[in-house]
Amino acid sequence: MKRTTISLPDEVALLAEREARRRGVSLSEVARDALAEHLGIRAGAPRRLPFARLGRSDHTDTSARVDELLAAQWTHDIERHRDR
Repeated sequence: MKRTTISLPDEVALLAEREARRRGVSLSEVARDALAEHLGIRAGAPRRLPFARLGRSDHTDTSARVDELLAAQWTHDIERHRDR
């Protein structure tokens, strides 16, 4: 798990702290839950890819090959970032 620091407006911080006390959990857990909800991430559920329909390509079978095409692109991106 990655640790990060964020700045919140006073009102948001107060409401988040109240929610943590109400639920009997840490402020970090409230923040993780809120971000996961906002990003549409559910434990054990497949991730939605809302961007998969964006853009144009020369492929006429993109919907049938979406997993293959994304895997190839992500592999390329991962390798490119390793070189930095």
